[in-house]
Amino acid sequence: MEDWQIGGFGLYVHWPICTSKCPYCDFNSHVNVAWGFLDPGDQAQSYVTALDHYGRELPGRVLNSIYFGGGTPSLMDPIVIEQIIEAARSHWRFANNIEITMEANPGSVDAGRFQAYARAGVNRLSLGIQALDDQDLMRLGRAHRVDDALRALEIAQGQFDRVSFDLIYARPHQTLDAWENELERALSFGTEHLSLYQLTIEPSTAFGRWFEAGKLPGLPCEDLAADMFIATQKLCENKGLPGYEVSNHARAGARSVHNTIYWQGGDYLGIGPGAHGRLTLNGAGRYATEAPRDPAVWASKVRKNRSGESLRQELTALDQAQEYLLMGLRTQRGVELSRLERLGFVPDPDKLDELKSIGMITVHKGTIRATQKGILLLNAVLGELVLSL
Repeated sequence: MEDWQIGGFGLYVHWPICTSKCPYCDFNSHVNVAWGFLDPGDQAQSYVTALDHYGRELPGRVLNSIYFGGGTPSLMDPIVIEQIIEAARSHWRFANNIEITMEANPGSVDAGRFQAYARAGVNRLSLGIQALDDQDLMRLGRAHRVDDALRALEIAQGQFDRVSFDLIYARPHQTLDAWENELERALSFGTEHLSLYQLTIEPSTAFGRWFEAGKLPGLPCEDLAADMFIATQKLCENKGLPGYEVSNHARAGARSVHNTIYWQGGDYLGIGPGAHGRLTLNGAGRYATEAPRDPAVWASKVRKNRSGESLRQELTALDQAQEYLLMGLRTQRGVELSRLERLGFVPDPDKLDELKSIGMITVHKGTIRATQKGILLLNAVLGELVLSL
């Protein structure tokens, strides 16, 4: 079996438009881009044209998930969403339990469209709440407030069987007690899934520039951030949402199908400005694909080559082994040595023994997993393992 048959096959649709740019965000998103205000029919045509190209290139597959990410996909016209879903259905057989997720902001305009998105075929909503504190929402550059978020969450839970939301912790001036109280409140809302991210300062963001200039005070130290992570695991576990990936927690049966495809080395098709993909092509190799980030350039590229791709590069066996290790070790499921062996690259046994002896990993029944101690130092653990391949 090829990796995509083990890990699954998903479709990622990137919508790059936002009403404003959050200072911590390094995703491909654009504000006041003319392309975002074209007729919905023109928008749909770009995505459908790309899907038609890949439908011919990847025939006969079962599609396990569709994920509308961004940007702010809840700014999309529901008609565009419906046309993209129907185009995908025309090319691939949908799994019986296909997961179709949309990311959404909790603003009133977005929430007002939830019913239309559900009718279009979306069956899982991921809300970018980010904080349950109005002052911190302002610090994070969010346009909504806590009351908006809770109203949107209530509407979402009435429209979708599956709802997740995001929170960011280790925010400036945040204490451990404050985070524990906030997380307790979040867990009381009864959603099946939570994505809980530690704030990361990326160089290309406004936060990154402020940090370099010494204008981002109050960031928790590493020890406090680690305590917040440990508290997060404990609280979620106690409430029936154990962690199954570094930042993701779910009730039984509610794990994100789409993100699991990434973490388990499946195939995913990425369409839209700046979208990335990993595709296995009829036994002819596995390829990384990339689309141009600029929306107008991507739309022009679609008209020229129909895929919208700006890059297609074959991945070596070592590339694939490294990616599988880097992604899989983030999960509770871990990394199967047999898949690495099939690619011809396995970590040095002495390095595995060394990391086991200091409590960073376990190796049991052919599977490598990071311990909680190892997760706290995951980048270092991954660096050691990747170098030993």
